[in-house]
Amino acid sequence: MLDPQGYVISWNAGAERIKGYSAAEIVGNHFSVFYPEEDKAAGKPGWELETAVADGRLEDEGWRIRKDGSRFWANVVITALWDDTGRLAGFGKVTRDMSERRAAQNALSERRRLFDHLVQAQETERRRIAWDVHDDSIQAMVAVGMRLQLLAERVPEPYAPELERLDLSVRGAIGRLRNLTFRLHPPGIDRSGLVEALSNHLTEVTRSWGMTPTFEHRLDREPGPETAVTIFRIVQEALLNVYKHAGARSVEVRVESSDGGIVTSVADDGNGEPMARDAGREHFGIVEMRERAETAGGWWSIRSRPGTGTTVEFWVPNPPPAVAAESAAPGPP
Repeated sequence: MLDPQGYVISWNAGAERIKGYSAAEIVGNHFSVFYPEEDKAAGKPGWELETAVADGRLEDEGWRIRKDGSRFWANVVITALWDDTGRLAGFGKVTRDMSERRAAQNALSERRRLFDHLVQAQETERRRIAWDVHDDSIQAMVAVGMRLQLLAERVPEPYAPELERLDLSVRGAIGRLRNLTFRLHPPGIDRSGLVEALSNHLTEVTRSWGMTPTFEHRLDREPGPETAVTIFRIVQEALLNVYKHAGARSVEVRVESSDGGIVTSVADDGNGEPMARDAGREHFGIVEMRERAETAGGWWSIRSRPGTGTTVEFWVPNPPPAVAAESAAPGPP
């Protein structure tokens, strides 16, 4: 409890545990002793009492000072108390030590920052490889193909079929390399957003695979770029696995806001057989999808049963746009 001027008039065991003062040491002192010097210089203690009087109650979070001079992050509620005549009798003050929660929030923010940097670095490297493949490997293969065509016109007849087969092999390799560059850096996601990029990609690949696509989306807001890239990459890999393993006629992709994040599913009507394993280990595509989701702070699962198809489902958090972080730093202990 504080008197109308802000001096401590009662103290309990919880206050002693958090702030380190015994009742005998602190009763009679002004409550501004709990505030950092910069807050006292700015007049924050007095302003908080004035606000509590005007509004009946004030709630604040910020740094507070213990008896030993160390800082802790606190949630403070100050309530104005009035006597029977309507005169201000003092204040009730409740302080909660939020240091552990703040540390957890900071750790989560740091993890998110590192995740964003990781995704950005991965995408930059993918773009570099895609450009290298396009500008070097593909161009070299095209030149080889042109030379084979010229040779086919000049060599004796017995050798022409063999050169034609070589030319077909080179064309096939060029096609695979172009598909690789598309998978490494598909166009659109950085310009049009997640929904349009997924829709375009699903339409493009299923057309060439002869599958019927279905796409449903219910997003309450567009995800940040790193979250969008993560979702796109997992869906991209899941669709590729459908093509390679499922023998499906149709595939359905759903994207929906859920529980502070985005849940996505890729379901096919294929054979439902488990994906191939390498020496008893999970297929690389499964490992990649799971690691992407878990690195983002989410989860990933797969359900598969012979004759009923396979469903890949995952959830990743979709944090709101970043707000300015607290600039104050803990003082010396």
